[in-house]
Amino acid sequence: MKKIIATGILACSLIAANAQFTYDYLRAADNYYKKADYYSAAQYYEKYLGTAKQKLKKEEYSPYTVSSSAVKKNNVPVSSKQLALYRVAESYRLLHDHTRAAQYYAQTLEANAGEFPLARYYYSVELRALGNYDQAEKEFNRFLDEHTSEDQYTESAKKELMSLRFIQAQLKKKDLKLYNVQKAGTPLNMEGANYAPVWLNENTLLFTSTRIDSTRGKDQSHINRVYTTPVNDGLTGEVKLLPLSQANTQHQGVVSLTPDGNTLFLTRWMITGGKKVSGIYSSKKNGNDWSEPVLLDSLINASGASTQQPFVMPDGKYLLYASDKAGGYGGFDIWYAELDGSGTPIRTENLGPVINTIYDEQAPYYHAPSSTLVFSGNGRVGMGGYDFFYSKGEIDKWALPVNFGYPVNSVKDDIYFVSKGNARNVLEDVWLSSDREAVCCLELFYLRKVLPRKQISGKVVACEDQLPLQGVTINILDTVQNKVVYTQTTASDGNYSFTLDEYQPLKAVAAISGYGNGSLPFYTPVDEEADLLVNPAICLVKDVPPIDEAIVMDNIYYDFDKATLKKESYASLDKLVGLLKAHPEITIELSAHTDNKGNNEYNQRLSEARARSCVEYLISKGIDKGRLQAKGYGSLQPIAPNSNDDGSDNPEGRQQNRRTEFKVLGK
Repeated sequence: MKKIIATGILACSLIAANAQFTYDYLRAADNYYKKADYYSAAQYYEKYLGTAKQKLKKEEYSPYTVSSSAVKKNNVPVSSKQLALYRVAESYRLLHDHTRAAQYYAQTLEANAGEFPLARYYYSVELRALGNYDQAEKEFNRFLDEHTSEDQYTESAKKELMSLRFIQAQLKKKDLKLYNVQKAGTPLNMEGANYAPVWLNENTLLFTSTRIDSTRGKDQSHINRVYTTPVNDGLTGEVKLLPLSQANTQHQGVVSLTPDGNTLFLTRWMITGGKKVSGIYSSKKNGNDWSEPVLLDSLINASGASTQQPFVMPDGKYLLYASDKAGGYGGFDIWYAELDGSGTPIRTENLGPVINTIYDEQAPYYHAPSSTLVFSGNGRVGMGGYDFFYSKGEIDKWALPVNFGYPVNSVKDDIYFVSKGNARNVLEDVWLSSDREAVCCLELFYLRKVLPRKQISGKVVACEDQLPLQGVTINILDTVQNKVVYTQTTASDGNYSFTLDEYQPLKAVAAISGYGNGSLPFYTPVDEEADLLVNPAICLVKDVPPIDEAIVMDNIYYDFDKATLKKESYASLDKLVGLLKAHPEITIELSAHTDNKGNNEYNQRLSEARARSCVEYLISKGIDKGRLQAKGYGSLQPIAPNSNDDGSDNPEGRQQNRRTEFKVLGK
């Protein structure tokens, strides 16, 4: 009996102990969650959920009903199991661990979808981030069916559906072979986050990292600090901590330097009450070190707002930054501040609605050679999460932002960008940060896009019949420097083609004997990324013959012994139509001739009738009859003998004499 009682007491004790452990896990998880320590919160929520599943089986543990005396001593309200599932999903989402987030959102929806109306929205987002586009589309549509409120989540879900279509189009782009994206190896990418690259000088890269600093003790791990590394031809060297003062519990990073290299702006932040509060500081160069960073005044760092991600414009006159302070359009906006000669902000303005949306725009960067603003945003149609966008312009005037597309952007977060590219190609030499290959955090990547040479092609034709002209000399002129940059002669098809490194304002000038010169100015095509520009045909007008010079027209045929034109004659007459239309100032005589067979009176009547047939055809094509004279000469003006010296017939001579001519009477 004593053994039975003892066993019962032990069993009750074990149950109470297990209940206590489960309660402690949940309480700890809730505390970490409230402090925004999502990594720790996720670990303890998983411990709680694992313990509840293994020990309590179907009877869910509730801290409010446990009678254990041990538990009663710590009777602090904690989450339910359903809330724990939702919060662990939220924790992993905020840690950018899309696989685990999707797993727990799915469990939340299975447990009780109605209690957490946004669970399906975030589940859809995580599916998109994992590349499960078909399922993501189904879940977004299901969310819109269930979520009847017209709010930001409804609007966002609709945008996500458009983004899914954008993603699938981007993944099929024809120019993907031109891109090379490489994740940086160690020691640049280490455990934790590694992001926000910026050039300290020509060969030194600064970046922010949460890597463990062994000199500061284990309690100082995962603090954001600024590091340096040498870079040569895309290869990095030893990573060192930038000598910049920093308190033990303070995060700092995302830096920018003035053009003279003597002033450094940076972001510092703390996690207070579960909320990140950030501000922009400045530090002065002091030998090889930097002075204690000083918080910029309220012009930049407004009370109650977070301000971060400074970028000094290359001319040193303006500071770009992101802030959620009042006066913006919603979320984080990009602002600019005018700097005086000492680098002190004296005036600030929002960059405006062309750039900013009701969502977040962050991490501004300006590429001076191409006059391009690059920033990251999550409020426009794109690949998903934060995407890189670009806008051409200047500080107070910007073009509509354009998504860089894939593979510059991924279906995860892409934020912080710096380029050494030239004016033609901002993507020629880029460092960026992205979590596209990470479980949780941003990592550094090197990107290069090679632009193929641009091919220009066109054709030269005769205006009168649009037939190609062979042997035409094509000179390509640089209209800015007024010099010939390329010369070519057309082949039998009348075509010309050449290649250039980039599109630029040019002019093609075509010249050939017997025709007037023709020219065609051309510029960048509508699609600047296109590799081929096909120019309209250059039409050359035949030169006007000298006055009173008879020109024999080829291939003019009449019915036998009649004045009726055969259809085979139209092409030759159409060339004359083209000449007359190109030179409306000229008048012509169109004449017909015969050989000496038959009597003179008959030949005269026949030639006059044939000349009139040709003139009537020209009139039918729109030529003013006042510019035309029909004349028949019969056999009176032979151009070859009708008979040979021995008196025999000369068929070849007679054929030449049976002709149609025109000559210019006046200009």
